[in-house]
Amino acid sequence: MKTAITRLLGIEHPIVQGGMQWVARAELVAAVSNAGALGVLTALTQPTPEALAKEIARVRSMTDRPFAVNLTMLPTLKPVPYEAYRDVIIDSGVKIVETAGNNPVGHMPAFKAAGIKVIHKCTTPRHARKAEQIGVDAVSIDGFECAGHVGEDDIPGLILIPATVAQVGIPVIASGGFGDARGLVAALALGAEGINMGTRFMCTRESPVHDNIKQTIVANTEADTILILRSLRNSSRVARTSLARSVVEMEQAGLGIAEIGPKVAGGKGRRVYEEGDVEEGIWTVGMVQGLIDDVPTCEALVARIMSQAENLVRERLLALVDR
Repeated sequence: MKTAITRLLGIEHPIVQGGMQWVARAELVAAVSNAGALGVLTALTQPTPEALAKEIARVRSMTDRPFAVNLTMLPTLKPVPYEAYRDVIIDSGVKIVETAGNNPVGHMPAFKAAGIKVIHKCTTPRHARKAEQIGVDAVSIDGFECAGHVGEDDIPGLILIPATVAQVGIPVIASGGFGDARGLVAALALGAEGINMGTRFMCTRESPVHDNIKQTIVANTEADTILILRSLRNSSRVARTSLARSVVEMEQAGLGIAEIGPKVAGGKGRRVYEEGDVEEGIWTVGMVQGLIDDVPTCEALVARIMSQAENLVRERLLALVDR
């Protein structure tokens, strides 16, 4: 399949891997890119800009295909040297960047001067319009079904994707709830030029998360997520664990960030992925886990999605009109 996204990014298939904190490391990124999709390395998974430079070099040692680096800019208690991370991305010769969180306008001149294609992740059509105005090359539009930060407008993909496509002139990548060929074909029918998959790529052999987490995702249903931090207007979709439920109870009791913060500390989530104790911390996962029933290689997953998508179009959809 050739779409505006495959042409823009120089990739074989219209599939982008989600930039997942603690998960999107070199081994997964390279495997996704080698499968013909776009691997996305997460900059802030690395503790310093210097560590990011080394991780980019590791990706390059494992693939000669295009890959991107995600730079997510969110309010933090500890200042993050975003400019230094940005400069490492540029100096390392990366040609595709995914930005997320705050408006990346301050970084756009440097990215553009370096000839970098910028994809901005957003959760509403109005944010997508703003991203287009500041010069990004594509938007990844994240529906309410997604893992992690869902925004505060609660717009599901079935509405969000065509509404965004209708309001911008740049390519749109559909994100949130995608994990198989049916989702890809649906996204294309809604006007998107490709899909973004996070949870689905988390549950692959090359993903660095503990096998306990992968098997939990396989066993879980679409109902096994929960939204936390709604009261703080920082809504996040995470696994429905007893710890996550306790956070919601604290919010309902009127407690604030001082009391809730220690419960949702990012370091605890990292230990979940590394050690496999699902109750150790808060960890993000999307509703699409209800459609996941195996742990394939990235190559097998991408090949299966593309083959089944072609069959869906040729055999099911064409049969509906070819009478």
